[in-house]
Parts: sequence; structure tokens; C-alpha cells
Amino acid sequence: MKYCPMCKTDLSEKPVDQQNRLCCINKDCGYVFWDNPTPVVAALVEHENKIILARNAAWPMGIYSVITGFLEKKETPENGVLREVAEELGLTGTFAELIGVYSFEQMNQVIIAYHVKAEGRILLGEELAEIKTVDKNRLKGWSFGTGLAVTDWVNKQQPK
Repeated sequence: MKYCPMCKTDLSEKPVDQQNRLCCINKDCGYVFWDNPTPVVAALVEHENKIILARNAAWPMGIYSVITGFLEKKETPENGVLREVAEELGLTGTFAELIGVYSFEQMNQVIIAYHVKAEGRILLGEELAEIKTVDKNRLKGWSFGTGLAVTDWVNKQQPK
């Protein structure tokens, strides 16, 4: 971003609230680009007693993750995650339980992750290239982004 969306004057970095932020140089304007994280919903989808992992069409071969999408205006996270499951997999979510909320600083996102039980016939949406299913007892998380939610969910499944 180079120009102020309010007055079209140049933006310049300066410290605001102990961080460098883009600010309008017009003293009468005062616009600050806060660059707040974007809310994302993530679904660890359970279908026919297996977990579905998907490869986005833009990703390299062999890279899979849970179903994700941006939370839309006037949408609750619970409704958003069920919408994403329907859009991306063609499935109807019958249950959504919060796993947790995770910061994903590399993408400037806040991930709101759910375990979603779903039913129906899988029909891939246009964003997905392919899916794979994983037995629940063989699922493993990874060390960033949605992988943290997968790890937390897997750990909760362990017998106590």
C-alpha cells in the first residue's frame, strides 16, 4: 500500500503503539494502516470415520492440509466453517466443535479451528486439486498454522 485510502496522500512508516505502521503523511488526515490479522476458519473434517486432508490446486504435489477459508462479513465462525466444508467438499457438516484459536503470523491470520463431522458424497470444489483420507489414529499434526490445531485435536483423542 503506497497511498492513503482516505485522502490519497503518500503513506510512510512510523512507530505507532510500539510497532512500525504505514501512516498518512497528511497531518490533517491521521490514517493508520493497522494491518490486523484476517480471521480464517479451519475444519478438521471427519467423514465416514476418517479425516479428510486436501491439496489446494495452487499447492505443490504432496502438500495437504485441513479445509480452510476466510470468515465472511456477518458470519459466525461456526457457520463459516460449515459453509467452507460444503463449498470445498460438498459435504454437510452435522457437528462442529471448537479445537482452538491459533495465530499464524507468517500469513497474518488468526485461525479458528473446528472438528467437523460431515456426511454426504464428496464433490471437490474448484479450489481443491485432490483429497486423501487418513485413519484418525494415524493422523499427525505439523509445527505451524493449522497443523497446531491438528496436533491439539490428536492429543485430545489419546486415552487418559
